[in-house]
Amino acid sequence: MEKVSRQSDNLIYVVDDDPVVTSLVSARLEANGYRVRSFAYAEDCIAALDGMPDLIILDYFFLKDDGTIPMNGMEAYDEITRITPEIPVIMLSAQEKGEIVLEFARKGIADYVIKDTDLTDNLQMAVKEILER
Repeated sequence: MEKVSRQSDNLIYVVDDDPVVTSLVSARLEANGYRVRSFAYAEDCIAALDGMPDLIILDYFFLKDDGTIPMNGMEAYDEITRITPEIPVIMLSAQEKGEIVLEFARKGIADYVIKDTDLTDNLQMAVKEILER
């Protein structure tokens, strides 16, 4: 019997300054056959958009080790959609504020996933749904 590969052609960029979150999300996606490239900051992801990912998973808030605040998720989303409007973006955040979620919905974000104990399960469902559209 021939072995069926679970490897997907889908490339997903994961952008989060928390290495624990990046590792958990990347490991889960890779275990489900996706190719993953991770970045600590949105600016790095934007610089690599020529790699044409099929999906971007983007943190909302970033903080550098020196305490400075780089581009946030809203700013990054605006820049990503300006450069490559066809790439769907899932926003990750610990923020549960309705106005933030509503603002992203108005802008056309593909999905918004809360960083909680169900993060990897909820994210996996969102990724599958978006990439199967």
